[in-house]
Amino acid sequence: MRRNLAQLLAVAVLGLGAAAFAQDGSPSDLHNDRKDLRQDKRDLNHDRKDVRSDKRDLNQDRRDRNADRRDINKDQRDINRDRRERNADLKAGDKKDARAEQRDINHDKRDIRSDKRDLHQDRKDVRSDKRDIKHDRRDIHKDKNGK
Repeated sequence: MRRNLAQLLAVAVLGLGAAAFAQDGSPSDLHNDRKDLRQDKRDLNHDRKDVRSDKRDLNQDRRDRNADRRDINKDQRDINRDRRERNADLKAGDKKDARAEQRDINHDKRDIRSDKRDLHQDRKDVRSDKRDIKHDRRDIHKDKNGK
């Protein structure tokens, strides 16, 4: 019994001594902790700044997308108007004006094609910005929780 008590007492003294030694904050540990804290705050502020800029980009991409949609609708109206005028010119026998209307129609078709390409790119940009916002928010969460 004495032997077990002596061993238990020795383990307790060694364990408490090691714990007490580990609790002593050396100046270099304190300095490193403060440095890490400053860096974490910088990271957090940088991530917040990224989220704000991504939101601005997202809003700009939405404006671009809506403008492209309006351009497509306008070009489609122009095509319909030019077709009506071309058909009226052909009925009247005015082939020169009909040719000019056909050129306008072809030009509007090219405009629609480029607007659709722009619209697709704007959609891709919106998806990319949403993904960036999601990743930045995840980074903010990691910085706050110290992971």
